[in-house]
Formats: sequence, structure tokens, C-alpha cells
Amino acid sequence: MSFGARLAAAMERHGPLCVGVDPHVSLLTQWGLPDTPDGLAAFSDTVVTGAAGSAAAIKPNAAFYERHGSRGIAVLERLLADARDADLLTVMDAKRGDIGSTMAGYADAFLRPGSPLEADSLTVSPYLGFGSLKPALDLAAETGKGIFVLALTSNPEGHDVQHARTASGEAVAAAVVRQASALNEGATPMGNVGLVVGATVGSAVSDLGIGLDGLNGPILAPGVGAQGAGPDELAQVFGNSRSRVLVNQSRGVLAEGPSLERLRAAVHEASDAAQAALEG
Repeated sequence: MSFGARLAAAMERHGPLCVGVDPHVSLLTQWGLPDTPDGLAAFSDTVVTGAAGSAAAIKPNAAFYERHGSRGIAVLERLLADARDADLLTVMDAKRGDIGSTMAGYADAFLRPGSPLEADSLTVSPYLGFGSLKPALDLAAETGKGIFVLALTSNPEGHDVQHARTASGEAVAAAVVRQASALNEGATPMGNVGLVVGATVGSAVSDLGIGLDGLNGPILAPGVGAQGAGPDELAQVFGNSRSRVLVNQSRGVLAEGPSLERLRAAVHEASDAAQAALEG
């Protein structure tokens, strides 16, 4: 099955929640864990176990593993393998973006079946030009993996690039959405090329003339819950596309660790809340 089909099935079974796996120093400290590879391993094991069966996916942030060097990367490799064993889809949050053979190398690292860092999908940045993503898009199409393209992020610095207009008058973010949408035409139940769109971007989707309805692919939406977005914001930003929104939550869920029982309950509650918010 392609990533789009697998994700649609997982969202149908478990709801629209993606748990962000972000073992930053303050969170490790809150959990009573050391900021070491051993602390990362204990954290990661607990999150995978707590999310399995209640979330559609998890989103490990590569940066928090890379900062520990080879031993941190080894923990990330094990997390990805454990998630596969738990039938839990993975979104590798690495936001890779480069050109030519370098982009092909990133794609091989995260999307090639059998790679030590193999994930089900990868976040990428199109801001060296959408065409620079071709090696990752081609490999994802070949192997049935998923791609989440940064489109409209909620950080204020993103406006300078994403809200800018091309020579034809089209907003840069709208051009990204248009090109991603073209790659999903005819796919059922949805395509493998998704977008990252912040749930807190307000009226930007309509203001910039962005057509999310035609994407026919998943939308990864950070910003729900602790960052302030609720039913009204989701309706404003995603409109009729809400059925394809994968809600990412990190702090609001992970704060309940290190207790596995409390973490499981928080994941289940967040999944139900995300479903209710999207239907609201």
C-alpha cells in the first residue's frame, strides 16, 4: 500500500493524531531523565509504547537525536524500527532541502527501504525551488513513501518567503500547494505528497489564494492544543480539507510522561479531542 492509503487507514482506525517526539533538554529533565543517549532511549521507548494503538503516527524530530552524535542517531534508528514493529507510521521531521545528488542522499537516508533511518515519510523544504525536491519525490513515488512539503508555516519569519508574490502575482506558498497537488491527481484514497500548514496561520490560506481543497493529500498541522488552535481556527484554515488533516501535538501530550499509563491516556484523549475539533 502507498503511504497515502496507509495513512488514511491509520487515521480511520486511530483518529487524526500525530505525536511529536521532541526530546529537548527541558522535557528530558521534566521526565527525570539525563540529557544523554540513554535518556533519549528511555524517552523514545516510552513514547512509542504510549502512542501505539491510539495515534495514527509519530513525528520524531531528527535534531534532538543528531545533537548526541552517533549514539543519538542509533537511538533514532531503534525508534524507527520499534515504530514499524508497533504498526505506527512515522513522519521524519528533518525538513531536508537541497539540490541534485545531495537531495538524493537525504532521500536515500530516510526513504529507501532497508536504510537504517527508514521512515514512512519525510518533511522537506521547497524553498530552493520546488524542482529541487525531485529526487525525494521520485524515490517516494517509487517506494510508496510519503513526503510532507513545508507550505505555510506559522513562524513570523516564514512570511517573508511564503507570502511573497512571484512575477506572475501568485503567492509562493500557493505555488508550492499547486505543484504538490498536481502530483496527487487521481490517487485514491489520497496521494503520497502532503503539506505542512500551521493551524495558527489565520486567514493566510484565503488571503493568499491557496487552494487546499485540490490537494488530494494529507496535511500535517502543527499548532493545535498548547499552541492555541481549536475548532474555529481549524475551520478557518482548512475548511473542507479537514478530513485529511493530521494534527500534530507534542507538548500537551508529552508533559504527561514519564508515566506510561498517563501518557497513553493523554494520547487517547488528544486523539479524541483532535477528531472533535476537526468536526466542530
